[in-house]
Formats: sequence, C-alpha cells, structure tokens
Amino acid sequence: MKIYGISASPRHLTTEYALNKALDLLNDEGFETKLFSASGKQITPCMHCDYCMENKKCVIQDDMTSVYDDLLDADGIILASSVQSGGISSNLAAIMDRTRALEAVDYNILRGKIGMSIAVGGDRTGGQDVVHLKNIIYFMIHGIIPVSGGPFGSNLGASFWSNDSIEEIEKDEYGYQSLTRTVNEFCNFLKKYR
Repeated sequence: MKIYGISASPRHLTTEYALNKALDLLNDEGFETKLFSASGKQITPCMHCDYCMENKKCVIQDDMTSVYDDLLDADGIILASSVQSGGISSNLAAIMDRTRALEAVDYNILRGKIGMSIAVGGDRTGGQDVVHLKNIIYFMIHGIIPVSGGPFGSNLGASFWSNDSIEEIEKDEYGYQSLTRTVNEFCNFLKKYR
C-alpha cells in the first residue's frame, strides 16, 4: 500500500522532519511512502473560477500537478503542517482548496482513503489542535477516513513542540509518543479498510 505525505511548511525544517519520522515508521511496517514538501514549490491559491467543473482539470499549471497524481495513487494520506497564525499554513490551505479540481472529475475520487494529521508548533500549545481539526474537516469533506492516535495523548493526531529548531523537536518525547500512537492506528485502519 502507498502512503503520500505532504509537508506543508514553507521551510525544510521541523514539519518535514516530523513527517519523515512518520514515513520511516510506515516503511518499517512495509508500506511504500512518498513525501511532498511544499517548501520552494509554486502552489497558487484556487481562484474558484469553475474552469475545473467544465474541463475536468485545473486551469492553473504549477507544482500542484504532481500532488494530484500522488493523491490519486495513495491509499493513505498524511497532512503535516506547521502552525501559522494559530492554524494551518497558507501552503496547506492552497493545496486543500486546489483538490476541488479532483472532485470535478469524480465526486468520490478520494473517498475511502485513510487520513492522518501531524501538527508542529513553535510552542507546546501553539495551535496544533486547530491544525488537526482543519485537517480532519478536510478529510471528512472529501470522504477520507480520519484517524487519530486514540483517546490518550494524541486525540486528534500527532502533535509536536519544535521551539522552531530541529534540536528541540528531537527532544520532544511527548511528540514522538503521539506520533507512534497515531501511526499505529493509521496502520491498523489501512490494513483493515484498504
């Protein structure tokens, strides 16, 4: 089974680091994984022009083209975002909005895939739950089954406190525990429902 992870941070730092840790755990379980980093990529915001409704493709030609292909190919999708202004990154918002073009092709095109959320904040309570809730809402809208780590410490997904550095995120034992729990549940759902 194939897992597609999107690191939606504008920087190649802590969010990508956390996502790579998740993908390493999934590789150990035998899953095929692929990472997309939004850092340095051109993802233009959706113009809601309805071109996709008539033409079954997005009018904008940018780095989102490869994201479409990999979303379609994936059994499981991981959305990883840095916390920005108390919510998801602008990169992730653009990616989410642009997937409207996929539903223009087929309303059920993402339905039944399994989804997981990773949130990385510079502070311990910097907005990670808001990021998870937005990711879960996105999954629900598109028929993707959202998975959390369960009721004990990772209720909505994997949450990290990075203090904006790799050195600090490496010390976040609580974050790693939430990641391990969430990845375990993600694996269970993938094996059962895909």
